[in-house]
Amino acid sequence: MNTPKLFVGNLPSGFTEEELRELFSNSGKVLSVTILRDKFTGYSKGFGFVEMEFLEEAEAAIASFHDYRLSGRPMVVNPARPLEERPRRGGSRF
Repeated sequence: MNTPKLFVGNLPSGFTEEELRELFSNSGKVLSVTILRDKFTGYSKGFGFVEMEFLEEAEAAIASFHDYRLSGRPMVVNPARPLEERPRRGGSRF
């Protein structure tokens, strides 16, 4: 069984994975939390993913936290889309 994964966007720059886990645990059991960071600076990219245990909990989290304001910014919470295959970038042109 696949566990539901949510995309969470428009996060404040200082928001931590622990804070995101605590917030979403109000809707159910949180299995994992990841906030994406720039690989060079380490700064948050302003979005991440939350994996919930059950679909009903994920739906409750979307209902509760989509447009929820953090530091005056409305969060975006949607079901995560599957990773799409993208062409490789960089490297030699030869």
